[in-house]
Amino acid sequence: MTDTLTFRRPSNHVDYGLLVGLVVLGVFGAFMSYSATRVALANAGYNPHYYLERQGFFVVIGTIAMLIIARIDYRRLEILATPLYICSFFALAGVFVIGKSALGAQRWYSFGFIQIQPSEFTVLFIILAVATFCGRRSEGLRMYDVVRLLIMAGAPLGLIVLQPDLGTSIIIVLVVAGMMVVAGIPPRFMTFLTIVGSAGLVAAVYLDLLKKYQVDRFVSFVNQNSNDPKIAALLYEVHNAKSAIGAGGIWGAGIFKGLQTVLGFVPEQRTDFIFTAIGEQLGFIGAGSVILLLAFIAWRMWVIGRHAKDVMGRLLCIGIFIFFSFSCFENIGMTMGIMPVTGIPLPLLSYGGSAALVFFTAGGLVLSVSRRLGN
Repeated sequence: MTDTLTFRRPSNHVDYGLLVGLVVLGVFGAFMSYSATRVALANAGYNPHYYLERQGFFVVIGTIAMLIIARIDYRRLEILATPLYICSFFALAGVFVIGKSALGAQRWYSFGFIQIQPSEFTVLFIILAVATFCGRRSEGLRMYDVVRLLIMAGAPLGLIVLQPDLGTSIIIVLVVAGMMVVAGIPPRFMTFLTIVGSAGLVAAVYLDLLKKYQVDRFVSFVNQNSNDPKIAALLYEVHNAKSAIGAGGIWGAGIFKGLQTVLGFVPEQRTDFIFTAIGEQLGFIGAGSVILLLAFIAWRMWVIGRHAKDVMGRLLCIGIFIFFSFSCFENIGMTMGIMPVTGIPLPLLSYGGSAALVFFTAGGLVLSVSRRLGN
């Protein structure tokens, strides 16, 4: 108890590998958004630097936020966990009233040239709330605690499903489940929740609680060799994505080059499908190097979490590790046809201000934990 209430002075231990890795990833992501869009914007008579300037701005702001958060003792954020959680809930609800709708979903607030997607921040606030809640229960989780955690995660999760945002919903489920396991949930409780969750997913499909296009995406994913024209249309972007990556070969077509990238055969290639532009322009060597960098960042998050001095620090790192790692696996996997298309961005590589700020902030939290490993 004393250890929980005593704030340690930060040590000189800073995980520079994680810090530099995140910054390099963000800068490279801004450049690849530029590379994937420059030719199309120039041909259309628009500013070819448009996406580079916008994403570069968010990378700078995100880096500053990361450095500031890294200097704060993460346990001082306990007092903010509940207010941030409540604010995120009302922000999710407000989207249905004054939010912006696009591509059949209502997920964003629009403030001039800036769009904010509250569901992405909600993942981080849920991680902080769960870590704080479990950190105060070092003896482990009882059934009553598990029920409270499920309500805590389920309330915003329901709003996110209604937007609809299936990708973020899946991430929240995985993150909360992983954090509860690390926090010491009894195995019988976890088994029960897994069974109930699986039954609920099946029921949601059969009761038409999911949007039809969401179900169609999963059906097309498991029937990729089907001759059905409807399924082939749904897999158009995936087939072109795989063709683009394959066309890159070993060394790639070169920056600002590549037929699929230049002609825009792959939709949303600056956001959801940014990895196709990387694969086509930089080839196997470039794409492989990006995957290694992502793996290195995830590994540092895992190592810092394992060596954290308290439950809250450990859960913060593990939650962020799951958030980051699954986002990478799902996004890259969907461009290769081994995962369904869910719209999850590739951390710090996909274009998007909200996602950039969230992942830089998450990196700052992990760095805050790392600065206190030596005390």
